[in-house]
Amino acid sequence: MRGRKTNWPIEFKLRVVARMKDATDVSALAAELGVDRERLYQWRRLYKAGGAAALRGMGRPRSSERSAEALAARPVSREPARRITELERIVGQQQLDLDFFREALQRVEVRRRTNGVPGGTTSTR
Repeated sequence: MRGRKTNWPIEFKLRVVARMKDATDVSALAAELGVDRERLYQWRRLYKAGGAAALRGMGRPRSSERSAEALAARPVSREPARRITELERIVGQQQLDLDFFREALQRVEVRRRTNGVPGGTTSTR
């Protein structure tokens, strides 16, 4: 099968991707269809990434397709990930502060307890 270029219609590719969802053995499906198993996985990856439009035919893409591919190939901004990391760091620091103050408050409350007699003086220890 290698070396031979076949222009599979988009409808065929869509049906294959749909059958792959239910297939228990992709190799058997590939043999049945006469298509290389790796090509089936490639079509599935393309479909998941860009839908039916990503399963275009052979040849040069049209100018409208090229602009859509260029938009899809743009690097994803890492700014949201940095912001999430910074917020997680801040939340962690706040949790440490809360733990510190909670323990300090418990120590102060222990010191303020009376010696058990009504109207008695507080313990100095």
